[in-house]
Amino acid sequence: MKTKDPAKDTSYKSKKVISIGIVRELTGLSERQIRYYEERKLVFPERSKGGTRKYSFDDIESLMDIANKIEDGVQTYEIRQEMKKEKQQDYRSIRNKMLRGQLNARFGVQKGI
Repeated sequence: MKTKDPAKDTSYKSKKVISIGIVRELTGLSERQIRYYEERKLVFPERSKGGTRKYSFDDIESLMDIANKIEDGVQTYEIRQEMKKEKQQDYRSIRNKMLRGQLNARFGVQKGI
C-alpha cells in the first residue's frame, strides 16, 4: 500500500473526487468501517467545503488492503506501523536516487559505464 503526494501526482487514481457512498458500494465496507479507518489514521480523505469526505481510487485500493489485513487478524496499529515503514522506504529510495543523480552530474558519470 503506497502513499503518494497528491500535489505531485496528477494521475486520475490520486484525485480525491469519490464520495463515501460510492466508496461503500465499491468496497463493500460500511460507512462506519471507512470512518473508523480514517479515525485510526489509515486513510486520509479530503473534505469539501461542505465537509463531505472525498476519496481517490488509491484510497479505495488502500481500504481494500486494510480490510483484508483486518480480516486476517492484523491490528490497525500494526497496519499503521507498516504504512510508516513503507513511506520511510519510499523517501529513502527517492533520496538515494536524487543523490546518485547529483553525484553523476557533478562527476560526469555516465549510465552504463
